[in-house]
Amino acid sequence: MSSDVVIRAEGLVKIYRTDAVETLALRGVDLSIHKGEFTAVAGPSGSGKSTLLHLLGGLDRPTSGEVFLEGKALSKLHPEELARLRLERIGFVFQAHNLIPVLTVLENVTFALELRGVPARERERRAREVLAELGIEKYAQQFPHRLSGGEQQRVAVARAVVGDPAVVLADEPTASLDGENSRALIDLMRRLNETRGTTFFFATHDARLLDRVKRLLILEDGRIVSERVQA
Repeated sequence: MSSDVVIRAEGLVKIYRTDAVETLALRGVDLSIHKGEFTAVAGPSGSGKSTLLHLLGGLDRPTSGEVFLEGKALSKLHPEELARLRLERIGFVFQAHNLIPVLTVLENVTFALELRGVPARERERRAREVLAELGIEKYAQQFPHRLSGGEQQRVAVARAVVGDPAVVLADEPTASLDGENSRALIDLMRRLNETRGTTFFFATHDARLLDRVKRLLILEDGRIVSERVQA
C-alpha cells in the first residue's frame, strides 16, 4: 500500500437484515483516500453514502470486505483498540452537530483531547488555535444552544480537527444549513485542508458542496459508478 494512503476499502459489502427482509446497501466498493485529499462521495438518498462513511470510520462493520486505516485492518482490532483508533486518528462531523449541551464550546473541542490524556494547558492552546482559525474563538465560553446552526457546525469541525486526525469524515455536514452558511463552512474546511493538510472525506448530496471538493465520487445503488478530479 502506498505510504500516502490513509484509508483503503476493499470489496465492501453491507447487507442490512430486518426480519425476513434483506437490503443490500453496498455492493463491493473499492476505494483509496490519500493524505491531504478533499473528497466527496455523492449520490441520491439510499445510494449507500452514509453506510460507506460509517464503515470507513469503524462505526459499523461490513458484511464482507475490509477497511484499512493507515494500514491497520479494522476487523482485526478488538473493540477497545478500535475505539482508541477512532479517538486518536479519525475526526467526525455529523449533520446534527452532536455537541454536548452541558459543556462550553471550548470544553466540547477539548473533550476528545482530554480523553487522550493531553495536558490541560496544551489542549486549551490547541483548541483556541483552531477556534481562531474558524473565526469562533469569541464563543469559547458559550454553551452550544447560544450559537446559530452554522456556528455550532463550526464548533463540530473544530472538535474534529483539533487532534490532528489522519482523516475527517463528514456525513452531510451542510444538510441543516442555508446556502450562505453551507458555502462558508465548506470554504473553511477547504482552508483547513490547504493550511493544515487535513484530509477530508464527505458524504453528501448537496450540490453547493460538490463544486468545492477536489475529488468527486458518485455512488449509485451501492456502487461507485464514476470519479472525477476537479480544481
